[in-house]
Order: sequence, then C-alpha cells, then structure tokens
Amino acid sequence: MKMVTLNNGVNMPQLGFGVWQVPDEEATPAVAKALEVGYTSIDTAMIYKNEAGVGKAIKESGIDREKLFITTKVWNADQGYEQTLKAFDASLERLGLDYIDLYLIHWPTPHYDQYIETYKALEKLYNDGRVRAIGVCNFDIDHLERLLDECDITPVLNQVECHPYFAQNELKDFCAKHNIYVEAWSPLDQGGEVLTDEVVEKIAKAHNKTTAQVVLRWHLQNNTIVIPKSVTPSRIEENFDVFDFELSDEEMDAINRLDRNQRRGAKPSEMNTR
Repeated sequence: MKMVTLNNGVNMPQLGFGVWQVPDEEATPAVAKALEVGYTSIDTAMIYKNEAGVGKAIKESGIDREKLFITTKVWNADQGYEQTLKAFDASLERLGLDYIDLYLIHWPTPHYDQYIETYKALEKLYNDGRVRAIGVCNFDIDHLERLLDECDITPVLNQVECHPYFAQNELKDFCAKHNIYVEAWSPLDQGGEVLTDEVVEKIAKAHNKTTAQVVLRWHLQNNTIVIPKSVTPSRIEENFDVFDFELSDEEMDAINRLDRNQRRGAKPSEMNTR
C-alpha cells in the first residue's frame, strides 16, 4: 500500500474503501472483507447511515486502531459551529471510536452559507486532538479560496467526483498549488461507460488487468487518493490488486485525453439539499 503524507504530516493510505449507498447491515461484511484483503482506510459519512455497521466491522476485526484510517463527514443539515460539534460526537458514538482520523464537510451548501463556521468547528476538533486531520468534500475553487482566506488550517484534502470522463484538472491544479490532496469519489464513473471505453479496454488487455483496475491505477499515478466501493467480495479484491503494474506515460496520456467534463453528481454550487 502506498501512503501519502498530508499537509499536516499525517500519513494516509492512497487507496481506501468507500461505503456510499451500502446499507448498514451490508456495511459490516463489506468492511470486514475489505480489512481482510488489506485495506486500512475506510470512508463513511453520517448521511450514509452505516457508521454503526462500519464500526462493528472495525471492532470485530481485532486490528489495532492505530493501524486504521477512518474518515467520516458532517452532513449539510448539521452545519454550523455548535451543530457540527454535536454531529461529530454522534458519529464518534455510532462508530464506537475514540477519535477520527479525517473529518470532512460533506458539501459547501453555499445557499445556507455556513461552511466557514462549520470548518471552524472542525478546526476546534483538530486543535483538541479529537481528529488527526480535517478537510472538505465537493468544494469548488471559489469555496476553497474563501476557506483559505477566512480560516486558519488548510484542509488536507478535497474529496470530489473524479474519473477519466471528469478529470477535474483545473481543481487539481489549484489544490496542488495549496498542498491540498484531491480524493476521488465515484472513481470508476459509478461503473459507467468509462469502463467500456475502447481506450481503457485496450490498455487493460495489454496489462492483463480489468478496466476498473486500469482506471484505479490512472488515479494513483495522477497522485490522487481514491476510494472505490463495492459489496461484492471478488470486486473488493480486484480493486485492491492494483500495485503490481504501472501505466506508461503514453497510456496515462491516452486516458487523460478522455476527459469530457462529464459530471454524474450534483454541482457543488447548486447542491443545497439538507
């Protein structure tokens, strides 16, 4: 497993396991399988309603807590300084943990304009030693610029939709300039057409790998943190088996050229659901 060093010196696995859209009762066996395969970074969120299932798998695994990297997020309806602190306590209790490795704002929800005070609550949690790192999700450049201007701690990462058809190059450049990692959600285009793209299929055949493995390798070689999700044991294993081959510069360029600016999820500037 390759580790990346975040801007506060904390090490984080570059490949993690996501549990978006995984029901609570299915999260336990899925996370248990991921931990068995070798994943040590697990990404959940309050709104996924599976923190308890994730926590159960962690407890039952018997793995030392300090060997794991656990991420969760504050949901839009819980934004605001005091509400965020309460939401964090609730997530911690559901997970059955003493601390969180990474705590994120799930969306900026600009219509409600609370993400600055929300982030200041994250800063308090960090300064109090209750989280090892703090960051954001789905922040556009203008949201990040305001955060950098008005808050004290630079986020360690920005978790956003990212895949070969939606490469996020401008955002990646901005984040790199400010030493903020980009973490990709829906890294496989939600199992969409990128996995049947003829360019990706040709590269996969050349390496005797699946198209999903090639796309994950593309993310890794682009210095992106990536969190594929699956509840299928064979896919969980497959998505982890991406460290025994490398894409050439020509293959990376070919995949880079697939960018269509084709988004599957909501635009951060328009996502104000609470």
